Amino acid sequence: MAIQDLPRAERPRERLLLRGAHQLSNSELLAILMATSGLKGENVLDLAQRVLIKAGDVGKLIHMSYSELCEIKGIGPAKAVLILAVIELSRRMHLTGSEPVMIKSPRDVQYILAERFRYEERERFYAVLLNTKNRLLGLEEVSVGSLNSSIVHPREVFRAAIRHSAASVIVAHNHPSGDPTPSREDIEVTRRLMEAGRIVGIEVLDHVIFGHEVVLSLKEKGLT
Repeated sequence: MAIQDLPRAERPRERLLLRGAHQLSNSELLAILMATSGLKGENVLDLAQRVLIKAGDVGKLIHMSYSELCEIKGIGPAKAVLILAVIELSRRMHLTGSEPVMIKSPRDVQYILAERFRYEERERFYAVLLNTKNRLLGLEEVSVGSLNSSIVHPREVFRAAIRHSAASVIVAHNHPSGDPTPSREDIEVTRRLMEAGRIVGIEVLDHVIFGHEVVLSLKEKGLT
C-alpha cells in the first residue's frame, strides 16, 4: 500500500505532528527523511525497513558509506546524501556543547570519542588536538583499518596538529574485539609518534585505546 493510501493517522509525517517524533519507530523516522517515494509495489516505510536491515540496526547506520547506501534498491544519490548528512548532523549535535572544554584525563577522551567508536567494526585512529592549556581544538581521523606503523604515519598526525596550531596531541583508537589490551604494534606506533613529536615540538601526551565500555591509557600503564 502506498503511503498516500494509508489512513492519515497512520502516515509517518502525520503521526509525528500528532504524537511527536519520540513516538515514531526508527523506520518511520527514516521514511520521513526519504520523502514519500518508494519503489513500485513497495512504499517508503518498507524501503526504510530494508535500509535498517542492511545496516544491522539503527545505531550502525552511522558506519554506512555513500556507496553502500546506493547499493540498496530504491536509494539513489539524493536519498543517500540526505541520510549521511542527517547522521553527521546528529553526531555533531551530540558532541556540541557536551564535550569537556579541557582534556584532563583518559575519561575525557572517552567522553568525546565514545560515540564515534560505538558499533565500529574496523579500527579507527584519531588525533585529539589540544592547545597549551589542554583545551580541545579539534578531532582528526587519521586512519581506518588495521593499526600498524605504515598506516598510522607521523606526518598525518602532525599535519593535522600543525594545521590547528596544536601544542600537544592525544592519539586514540578502538579495538573492535572489545579488549583494550595494547598490542606490540600499538606500543611501537605510540613510541614512534612520541619521538616524532619531540622533533617537531608537539608533545604526544597519551595513547588511549577503546574497548567495549572501557578505555586503557598507555601512559597510565607506563607503556609510553
